[in-house]
Amino acid sequence: MERDARAFLWDAQQALIAIQEFTAGMNATTYADSALVRSAVERQFEIIGEALNRLSKT
Repeated sequence: MERDARAFLWDAQQALIAIQEFTAGMNATTYADSALVRSAVERQFEIIGEALNRLSKT
């Protein structure tokens, strides 16, 4: 069964919200110094990319 296109948009939106939460109150230096936060943000961008890729195929 194929997912509703809105589900992909929801996935992307939730990943964006997570990025905002992970980076709240950080400046560029603090972000650059935190490998953990950088990895978490990178993963969320992967989720956004995958969701939008699947959306483009529907």
